[in-house]
Amino acid sequence: MSNSTKYIFVTGGVASSLGKGIIAASLAKLLQARGYSTTIQKLDPYINIDPGTLNPYEHGECYVTDDGAETDLDLGHYERFLNVTTSQANNVTTGRIYQSVINKERQGVYLGKTVQVIPHITNEIKENIQSLGKNGDYDIIITEIGGTVGDIESLPYVEALRQMRWEFADDCMVIHLTLVPYLQAAGELKTKPTQHAVKQLLELGVQPDVLVCRTEHELDLDLRKKIARFCNVIPEAVIEAMDADTIYDVPLKMQKEELDEIVLKQIGLSRKSKPDLTSWINFLNNLKNPTTEVTIGLVGKYVELKDAYKSINEAFIHGGTANLCKVNIEWIHSEKINSENAKEHLSHLDGILVAPGFGSRGITGKINAVRYAREQKVPFLGICLGMQCAVIEFARNVLEWDDAHTAEISPESKRPVISLMEEQKSVSDLGGTMRLGQYKCELKSNTKIYEAYNTEVIKERHRHRFEFNNAYLDDFEKNGMKATGYNPDTGLVEVVEVIDHPWFVGVQFHPEYKSTVDNPHPLFTRFVKAIIENKNK
Repeated sequence: MSNSTKYIFVTGGVASSLGKGIIAASLAKLLQARGYSTTIQKLDPYINIDPGTLNPYEHGECYVTDDGAETDLDLGHYERFLNVTTSQANNVTTGRIYQSVINKERQGVYLGKTVQVIPHITNEIKENIQSLGKNGDYDIIITEIGGTVGDIESLPYVEALRQMRWEFADDCMVIHLTLVPYLQAAGELKTKPTQHAVKQLLELGVQPDVLVCRTEHELDLDLRKKIARFCNVIPEAVIEAMDADTIYDVPLKMQKEELDEIVLKQIGLSRKSKPDLTSWINFLNNLKNPTTEVTIGLVGKYVELKDAYKSINEAFIHGGTANLCKVNIEWIHSEKINSENAKEHLSHLDGILVAPGFGSRGITGKINAVRYAREQKVPFLGICLGMQCAVIEFARNVLEWDDAHTAEISPESKRPVISLMEEQKSVSDLGGTMRLGQYKCELKSNTKIYEAYNTEVIKERHRHRFEFNNAYLDDFEKNGMKATGYNPDTGLVEVVEVIDHPWFVGVQFHPEYKSTVDNPHPLFTRFVKAIIENKNK
């Protein structure tokens, strides 16, 4: 059976966290650079409907799309590499698959049949895989299957993949990412884990077409031939994926290994056009040859797990590179900052970012960090809860409202300067019920925020339940904190600035979600520039 869309599956063996998302994004970048319209989706084997209710310690960052989907952080990599927006359809969980099948069963869609994993669950998975290609928007859909082959949770996904290999024989292929570890004691690379990983896949009826081998040492030709012989692939399809200095090196490494050539040959597409990676190479050159350097403190409560702030970290790489500046991020745990030691923790920093988050833990430290940045005139950016902390700090220390707080932490506060949004008051379920996705924001002229965007209307992504309480707006504006961006439909304050300060901006939205290699986010670019200017003074 032939199909106009080509399907590439990326699976993983041996161990998790080998970098399937980066390999998938790098391959997509190479195919896109050859002129093929390409998208990527992630199939996650957990039973949560989405990662929105997951603890960042468990799962890392929850990434939000324009259409308000709470998704896996790998979708951030997809957008940053491809400069193309993703949607709800690009991230599917087992929870969503089963929920859909059970809803159909309740509605009588299956006409009284016994509902089973095969065919009902696997059909639902296949429909989700193919839904992205239904309108003919994409030449190639790359589907990353989360977890590791052999996990009981991922078996239905691998079975759906096996079925698609039969149904779309000429239009379907599998890339298997494995590990070739180096044993220090023996002084050699070992191929046995890769052999076992492929054997596990074969037991499930799937023969991989390409093996991408994560390794710390070079794979010589003999080793590649050995892997090829044991795993039923041609030697050219054994791809070396050595550790890189930065994830942005990986597309060029994969191009050197001719991964895109092998893939196009396998799925029957022309290899005539060569990938145009000029802008990517320019970005890398700028990234690796900065002319200046700054240190920015990221104040948050999940700093032990850097993936909890993945998009912020990457946005600083993009914004720094646009300024030919190396941004060193210092990860500062907000629970460690109090009014006595704030100077000790923060005085050496060139800029301070107070990160988003939820809950009471660490919020006092965030407020103390804001106060230090405001009083010591350190360039400051607050995102979501970081912006709300800036409002609370200003209320307490400038307006002298000691009891000012957010209703999220202190519902009984006499001065709830941050309050629950009206439409959130009737919400009882936690999952997927926040203010999510892209909304308009109008910016006031002659402000720091306008200077960053250089336009009157912007669209940014949100993930919150609480908002600036407009009942107190006059008090803030009379005393030097201005609302400089707001939602034109609801009057929601989206941006605040402290006027008597070199650069102090708080935003209710999440600018980090929209920063890409090709389009560094203007707010991060301007924040880094402001830090450089302030440092040079």
